[in-house]
Amino acid sequence: MKAIKERLEQDLTTVVKRLRQMDGAVALEDLPGPIVSSDGDDVDGIQESVRREIGYLTRELLVERAHRLQAALDRLRDGEYGTCTECGEAIAPARLRALPEVQTCVRCQDRLERLGRRLEAVEAMVGAADVEDDD
Repeated sequence: MKAIKERLEQDLTTVVKRLRQMDGAVALEDLPGPIVSSDGDDVDGIQESVRREIGYLTRELLVERAHRLQAALDRLRDGEYGTCTECGEAIAPARLRALPEVQTCVRCQDRLERLGRRLEAVEAMVGAADVEDDD
C-alpha cells in the first residue's frame, strides 16, 4: 500500500504543478471575449479562440483528475481503496495499476457509461421535442 500511496501522491503533485503553471501563465486565453488580431485576420482570431477553449478544457480535466486522486488517497486512508464504490467488489489489480485513481470495477464502469449514453440520448430527444413545441 505504501507504493500505491506514493504513486497517488506523486501523480497529484504532478497535476497540481501543471495546474499552477497554467494558472500562472499570462496568456490571451484568459482574456474575455473573442480574439481579433490587429490586422483583422479572422483565421488568427479563430485559432486563438480554439487555443483558449483547449486551455479551458485541459484545465477542467486536470482539476477533475486532481479530485479523483485526492479521493483515492482518502479511500486508501479509510481502508476502502481498491473496492468498487458501486458494487463493493474488489477492483482488478491491473486496472488499479493502469488507473490508480479509479473508483469502479470494469463491469460497473461499463454500466455507468451505458446509462450515461442513454441519458444523453433522452436529453437530446427531450430537447428536440421542446424545439418542435416552440415552432
